Formats: sequence, C-alpha cells, structure tokens
Amino acid sequence: MSSSGLSCPACGSSNIIEDDLYSQSQLVCVDCGSVVSEGVLANDPVGGTNVSYSRSTAVARKPCMNLVKGLQRLKAICRTLRVHNEIMDHSQNLYTRAYQHESFIKVSLQKKEILAGCCTLISCRQLNWPITMGTISCLLDADPMVVGAVYQEMVKILKIEVPVISLTDVMEAHSQEYKISSLHVPKEFAENSKDLTKRALALVELAADSWIVTGRRPVPIMMASIFLAWQSLNPNKHRLKFSLEKFCQLAKVNKNKAAMKRIAEIKEVLCKLGKEIPWVREAVTPDNVVRHVEDILKNRGVLLRRAMRTHEDALLVECQAGCEESQISELVDHSPKTSPVEECEPNPERAEQSGDGNDNPCTVPELLSDTDTKKLDAEQNWGKRVLFAPPCVIHAKKRRVDQPEFQDVNGDEDISDSEIDSYIRTPQEARDFALTQKILYSSENEKS
Repeated sequence: MSSSGLSCPACGSSNIIEDDLYSQSQLVCVDCGSVVSEGVLANDPVGGTNVSYSRSTAVARKPCMNLVKGLQRLKAICRTLRVHNEIMDHSQNLYTRAYQHESFIKVSLQKKEILAGCCTLISCRQLNWPITMGTISCLLDADPMVVGAVYQEMVKILKIEVPVISLTDVMEAHSQEYKISSLHVPKEFAENSKDLTKRALALVELAADSWIVTGRRPVPIMMASIFLAWQSLNPNKHRLKFSLEKFCQLAKVNKNKAAMKRIAEIKEVLCKLGKEIPWVREAVTPDNVVRHVEDILKNRGVLLRRAMRTHEDALLVECQAGCEESQISELVDHSPKTSPVEECEPNPERAEQSGDGNDNPCTVPELLSDTDTKKLDAEQNWGKRVLFAPPCVIHAKKRRVDQPEFQDVNGDEDISDSEIDSYIRTPQEARDFALTQKILYSSENEKS
C-alpha cells in the first residue's frame, strides 16, 4: 500500500509502502529499498502493534522449579504406595490446582511437601484406595498434627468432597503386609488373609467398645489385633510361645513399640469378659485367655452386659461394707467411757501436760492413712470406679497448681488468728529457748 505525498530521497520514486518490522512500523521504498521514514514508533499508539508471544519469542514458558520438585515428590510417594496410574494422575492435577491457589503459593517448602502428601491421600480416598493419614505422615517424616491441619485447610479451601474411609478396607490392606500365608511360612504358622482380617476386625470392635481405641493411633491397635487374631485362630503350642517381636520377624514387618501396650490392654478386657463365660471352669488369665477369644467374640454383647452387672454388684457390696464399718467406728468412738460433750470440752490439765492445746479432737483433724488416701484418689478419678473407661481418664495426668505470686510485705497486712497462735510459745518452748540462749552466751564468753 503506497503512501501518497511522499517520495524517496534516494531515487525520487513515489512507490512507498508501510512495512512492519516486529513491533516497529517503517516506510520503505519499493524500487530501491531505502527507508524513507524512521522513528514513527513515537507516533504510534502506546505498545505498538499487536504481535503474539509465540511469533516474537517462540519459546515455551517453563514451570516453577518448586512445582516441579513437588510433582517429583508426589510421584515418589505414589510409587512407594504402589498405586495405579489413575490415582497418580489425579494427584498431580490436584497438586497443580492447589499449588497455584493464592492460599498455598506463598508458603514454606515443608508445607508444599506436605501438600503433595495430602493430595495423594485425598486421591486415594476418592478412588477407594485404603491409606491412612499416619502412613502419609510416616512417608513425609512429618508431624501428624501438621499433616492433619494442612489436609483440613486444603479440603476447606478447594471445596473437595472426601468420602469416609472404611475400617474394613484399612484392616484388609494392613493385614496383607504380613507375609504369613502358606507360601511364606510353614504350615503350623500359616493363616488365610480373609480369616485373619475378620478376626482382627472383631477384636478392634471390642477394643472400641471398651474405650481402648479412643485417642490412640491406628497402627499399634491394628498390629495388636492381628497378632492376637493370629494366635487365637489356631492356639497351638507353637503360636502361643511366640512373642510380638518373633511374630513381626516371621511376618517380615517392623515392630511397633506401642503395640505391646495395646496387646496388654486388649488381653485385660478379654479376661474381664472371659470370667463371665458360664462353661469355663478354670481361672481366666492373660496367659490362657487367647484360647477363649472365639467364644468371647461370639457372645460379646451378652458378656459385656454380664460383666457390667457383676461390677456394679461388687461396688454395691463394697459400699455397704464401708457403711457398716463407719457405723461400728462411730459406736466405738462414742463409747460410755467419755461422752461426746466431754470430748469436745477443753481440758486444761491435758493441755498443760502436752505443752500445747493440740490434743482436742474437735479442732485438729487426724492424719489420713494410706488406705484413706487411695480411697480419696479413687473418688476423684471416676475412671477407676467403672469397668471400662477411656485411657486418658484412668491414667489422668496431674494438673499443675499455679503458685501464688510473691507479694512484697510492708507490715500492714492482716494477720489471722491461726498465724498469731503459731508465733506464741508454750511454757515448755519458752524454757527451752531460754536455756539455749544461756548455753550460747556462756560458750561465747569462754571463747573470748
């Protein structure tokens, strides 16, 4: 397109067109190729002509390095858990979506790494792959409380619907980690995975009914239930001799230290229920209770009710016996030797013999014995009076008592009568004090 009114200064031709060079427009002579006018960029609108990003640079934009590292960490977690490709792809899309959100784009690298684990956990739960938050925390080597906080924040911000995980699926997935099938161990130690999961689930339900699961981590309870289920399915002499450590070595899993305490707690509950079985004549102890696990689990509801009723009857008998003892002690205290009025009247002769007036039974309380102290503790802790209670109640931590702040003494404070009495010396104390002063005075004179 020629521009009218212009001529080329080199050849005088009027055949001049407008040529675009990237974002700068110039007037060029068609005949000789000379540039007729430069610097018209100043006359163009701000920004020049519209040139696309791909035409001007032709370079693809690279993603953020932290995003790349987070996706690599997410892939490593998925490979460790051996999930299928659908879960991995869904986790990557979820992580990219969460990473670009304004709530997570300016956070620490540790939180971004935890974010990758939370995306994997959500994808597994949405696609029915049983994974617990404790497993993710272990893989990330992070505090479960921090992982839970990031998980809740991510679900709330991104408005993700996460289905509730099934205990049966988790237990089944956990039991498959134990290599105790006939292909891995001898016949007397082998056990079917389905039967093991079914028995372990029944033990976990019993532990939930007796408050053992409350506030506890799932892995030790699952390990304890699987160990007891393995012993109770075929309680022969070979299995009963096995400890948890040997069982973990046989099943090729890592032993959990807290599982030993859960085993002891579950056995204690089994003993309480095993004592209520009518056809069991022998004493049920933690050593032989594994033989009765099948009968206890079959009649769990009835045995729980009978154990509660027996415990309530025992408390009632104990309360009646305590009331009778208190009545007898009151009769002995109010014997005809001294009437209650005489006991409460002040006796000056008795006060002079003792040197102070602290023998009055109506004014000075008696010291509590060990049994009274234990009864007082039991009354304060209601978990020791019931048959089943949460562990945090049975083993309650002593609360710290706030010490009163120190106040400056200026001499104008009110002094109570009891404090004044503690400063007054008895005649015997006055004589002892005078004698001590005399001895000290004489010893100083001898040295001088």
